[in-house]
Amino acid sequence: MMKVLVVDDERDVEFLYTQRFRREMKDGKIDLSFAFSADEALDKLNTNSYHDVLVLSDINMPGMTGLEMLQVIKHDHPGTKVIMISAYGDETNFNKAKQYGADDFFTKPVDFVNLKDRLFAE
Repeated sequence: MMKVLVVDDERDVEFLYTQRFRREMKDGKIDLSFAFSADEALDKLNTNSYHDVLVLSDINMPGMTGLEMLQVIKHDHPGTKVIMISAYGDETNFNKAKQYGADDFFTKPVDFVNLKDRLFAE
């Protein structure tokens, strides 16, 4: 089962992702959990239950940004895969995400068919 931590300051993403991955959750293919800030996500990653998780993170969040969190994750948890998501598909965010070690990059609104293809192709 794939464990995925979704990080976004917008709480409605929990409903959205739960709906879009309803079948995969029911079939035991994916376990979704949510953090609503970078700090909350890092706290979760520092617990034993989050040692083998894929992180899907928004870039623009208050406090620590997703790009800042990405740098911490890649330093403190180097084996963790991180996919960055931005409402702004600009080249600057894309280049910074890749420079900081992002494993992939999506723009909002998320194409869930494409996301599922990439998640389950591994």
